[in-house]
Amino acid sequence: MNYIIDRRLNSKKKSTVNRQRFFKRYRHHIKKAVSDAVDKRSITDMDKGEKISIPTKDINEPIFHHGEGGKNTRVLPGNDRFNTGDQISRPQGGSGQASGKGNASDSGKGEDDFVFQITQEEFLNFMFEDLELSNMVKRQLAGVDEFEIRRAGYTNEGSPGKVNIIRSLRSANSRRIALVGKKRRRLKELKSELKKLEEEEGENSERKLFLTQEMEELQGKIKRVPWIDDFDLKYNLHVKFPIPHSQAVMFCIMDVSGSMDQSTKDIAKRFFLLLYLFLQRNYEKIDVVFIRHHTSAKEVSEKNFFYDRETGGTIVSSALHLMDEILAERYPQSQWNIYGAQASDGDNWNDDSSTCYKLMTEKLLPKLQYYSYLEITSRKHQALWHAYEKVLEGFPQKFAMKQLENAADIYPVFRELFQKKTL
Repeated sequence: MNYIIDRRLNSKKKSTVNRQRFFKRYRHHIKKAVSDAVDKRSITDMDKGEKISIPTKDINEPIFHHGEGGKNTRVLPGNDRFNTGDQISRPQGGSGQASGKGNASDSGKGEDDFVFQITQEEFLNFMFEDLELSNMVKRQLAGVDEFEIRRAGYTNEGSPGKVNIIRSLRSANSRRIALVGKKRRRLKELKSELKKLEEEEGENSERKLFLTQEMEELQGKIKRVPWIDDFDLKYNLHVKFPIPHSQAVMFCIMDVSGSMDQSTKDIAKRFFLLLYLFLQRNYEKIDVVFIRHHTSAKEVSEKNFFYDRETGGTIVSSALHLMDEILAERYPQSQWNIYGAQASDGDNWNDDSSTCYKLMTEKLLPKLQYYSYLEITSRKHQALWHAYEKVLEGFPQKFAMKQLENAADIYPVFRELFQKKTL
């Protein structure tokens, strides 16, 4: 008996290529399952893997088989119900597809749907596929730790592997022309004079001998000039240039006032958790600032943002004022890509919505790359929504606003807000 031992380095994951091919083929089913899972999951289970079910009818593959062959004559009965091209409806019952639901039967057979498990990594890949932060630009960072090598001309010193042959030969040729050019012109004159003396009659042996000796001396000097010298060698010069990075900051602003009931807060938290996972997974150099507000705003930690139970009245502008102060202190516009996301139920104190409009249009949006506002309510829109509609008219590329009514709207709205824009 022969034994085959797989010693490939990738032996534990030797089906990776096939798995990726499988994902590509059933991408539609997987993305739908991921979308459904996000809607149903709790906050603590948002980043776990998922079981994917694919109907049996979608995994059937075409097969080749032998036909009857030869020439056959058949007589088929006509019909008064169908014409060419009509589709025949599926028979009712007894289909044999054991899909898990239906009445008991004493006949028929089939197969269960194909179910497989995707990992946490694969789940997040599908969840955040084709998403990005809008309008991000590259800015130079202080203390850059990544560099790229660029060509920066030529130098007279370097390693043998960086010799530029063309430049070196050009330099050597220029040097030889400069050193022996005058001698070659003199040699040409002597040859011309010697030729004339040979054509003339008479005794010119002494002069011919002198010219011959001088020509030999010049030819010797020309030959002694080296074909290439160390001075001629030119090397490609490469220098390190710092790579500019896209560094960004995201402000997460959540309304925790008394008008926000527990279900509304839960929807807001689920959206922000989805946003937090997206940022942490796709961007290395990004800061996240968490701000909770009721009548006053406060910068909090990630844990307090999601689990603190403090509540109160509603003054939305307090959060925008705090955001502007933090920007002035820590995040200069020249060095940071600045983003904001705000979630509220739309309730606001008296004329504070007009204050929010001024803060957004005069102070914040001129500095921001993108800002999104989510209103979590099924009621009629109030003053804050109408104020932000005016903001949207003035900044359509930087500002977006959406309404959420229930948890099922979170993932579709999230993808719509951060969909990658194609040029």
